[in-house]
Amino acid sequence: MKKLIPLLLSVSMMVMLLAGCGAPTDDANSDAGTSAKKTLTIGDTTFNPENAEPDVNPHNDYAGWACIRYGIGETLVHYSDTMEIEPWLAKSWENKDDLTWIIELQEGVRFSSGREMDAEAVKECLEHLIEVHDRAPGDLMIDTMEADGQTLTIKTKEPRPALLNYLGDPYGCIIDVEAGFDDGIVAGTGPYIATDCESGDHLTLVKNENYWNGTPHIDELTIRTITDGNTLAMALQSGEIDAAYGMAYESYPLFDSDEYIFSQIATSRAFFCWMNYESPIISDPAVRKAIAMGIDKDGFVDTLLEGNGYPGNGVFPDNFSFGGDKVTTESFDPDGAKKVLEDAGWTDSDGDGIREKNGTKLEIKWLTYPSRQELPLLAESAQATLKDIGIAVDINSTADHNSIVADTDQWDVYASAQVNAPTGDPEYFFTVCCLDSSSKNRGHFHSDELEELEKEMATEFDTEKRAELAIKMQQAILDDNGYVFCSFLQMSQISRSNVVGYEAHACDYYQVTADLDIK
Repeated sequence: MKKLIPLLLSVSMMVMLLAGCGAPTDDANSDAGTSAKKTLTIGDTTFNPENAEPDVNPHNDYAGWACIRYGIGETLVHYSDTMEIEPWLAKSWENKDDLTWIIELQEGVRFSSGREMDAEAVKECLEHLIEVHDRAPGDLMIDTMEADGQTLTIKTKEPRPALLNYLGDPYGCIIDVEAGFDDGIVAGTGPYIATDCESGDHLTLVKNENYWNGTPHIDELTIRTITDGNTLAMALQSGEIDAAYGMAYESYPLFDSDEYIFSQIATSRAFFCWMNYESPIISDPAVRKAIAMGIDKDGFVDTLLEGNGYPGNGVFPDNFSFGGDKVTTESFDPDGAKKVLEDAGWTDSDGDGIREKNGTKLEIKWLTYPSRQELPLLAESAQATLKDIGIAVDINSTADHNSIVADTDQWDVYASAQVNAPTGDPEYFFTVCCLDSSSKNRGHFHSDELEELEKEMATEFDTEKRAELAIKMQQAILDDNGYVFCSFLQMSQISRSNVVGYEAHACDYYQVTADLDIK
């Protein structure tokens, strides 16, 4: 059936064209020898409240991803495709001592509000961020800031070796807080200015005529939220959109021609499972171990990801200096998983194929969401292989996952997609997801060993030692099977052949830049 989908979509499009329903020609983008307005539309599966992007205000939940992806906001530092930090709004910096950072800002930068970006404006932005954001205060640990012209001096409460890396997180987009946050729209320094924002539906942008770092080419840019994979594919085929992000892998064959361009890169975005330690079933170490042994990662990547990814071992991809190839994790072993359950007292006494213990059926509630097209497929794959070892899986794939995951009575395993090293530094994942103080410790994981290792990581400036600590920290959560890392993705963005500069990046930011153009 999966192989028939591309054919069915193609037939559907032919019917539409024959019926005269094809997309109308946009004369504004024609080569008629005029200086007509250039417009471009991108279809995106992720710009919606379901993905914690309620608007484009970087100080609101994870909306900074929309702010930075769509060219509205920029951060002090930029990430290369090897995830090294490089200058952006900050032209240089100095770590004067363990607590003091001196940052020199670019000159001649203005917010879309017209205000000059100086150290005082950056200070105001970061103060507001720390006041309202759930993750930033613990990440940055800022004690005081002093502004003097284009020089910002930051003192931290304790040594913060990864401060600059954290300031490159999308929540670190520098915005003019004096301009306000009406309708979730902010005044950034990027090449585009948001004029209309309705998360889950669309975002309208116009070019920033006074952009500091080049000349934007597109006059009006629209981000359209299209969460259904088939609808997204048909929209790109018909010309209704010019480019797409989040396309289902099964639709890729439709765009294997000179009419389209693929931009692909390996990322640290992982499909992985969080274990709920508040669940009576998941709190059993044998069940967690059996689940880790009962998920066929290779089969998921080869068959359902169509090879557009690679199996996950640890928190990070194997090509990182602190990658998953340097840790030990459970491999797919159905027979071994059965023995683990048997030894722990989980047996199928009534012969229905599902194990039980002390009158409790081995049934787990698997929570996930559909906007990442392959997450429901991972759920179905796990459902099939776990059933073979005697575990029943009840799948709940819903856009309402953010509210459900907050109630630990409603789920046992939560499968999500997340960029695990978005700052290029390993500490991010653990501080966000795994510590007692973490804002996103969904399953209430705890490890004395991890807490102690984080104390070392938090004050270690040497990059090689940080990598060694990251390997130990991964092993601590893997030994307890608190998380199961199933795969990492090869990020792909697809555009029509007349689109220039729509490129994928390892950090999964920077989709819309001043270089984006349509010919």
